[in-house]
Amino acid sequence: MKTKILMLVVLIGLSAVLVAQPGDRGPKKPFRGQGREMQMGNGERRGPANELMLTDEQKEAFKKSRLALEKQLQPIRNEIGEAEARQKTLTTAEKPDLAAINKNIEKIGGLRVEMEKIQTKHRLDMRAQLTEEQRLKFDRSRNGMRGFNGMRGPGGFQGRPGIR
Repeated sequence: MKTKILMLVVLIGLSAVLVAQPGDRGPKKPFRGQGREMQMGNGERRGPANELMLTDEQKEAFKKSRLALEKQLQPIRNEIGEAEARQKTLTTAEKPDLAAINKNIEKIGGLRVEMEKIQTKHRLDMRAQLTEEQRLKFDRSRNGMRGFNGMRGPGGFQGRPGIR
């Protein structure tokens, strides 16, 4: 009798687990724009390249330049990550060393300044490749392409305290 009750409980438990599993109900909706392309009413994609009416040569040059920029910034971003982890270690120590903490803060600040200099040079190089009309649009678009950084730009998650 006990085995029959035990088997019944196991069977009900398994059936409840199977019913609770989500099935394949077709394509899932992307979360807040992920996986979606911004398109204008006529099917044309929107973005910095189309707003500036870039030529194919300009698009290719910008793409190569952007890739080179990212390759240049990646080691600096890695160093910043390491320095921030070190900062957490220093500040949570039993007896924090204020001199080491301040030195690490200076290091992080220096790396961020270096990144900003590289990014500014990149923006100026991109701007130099534009026609006068494109430069006006570029300059209006929130200081160059900065407005197109998604959630990293002004008002994005990185701009808000406590959210990363």
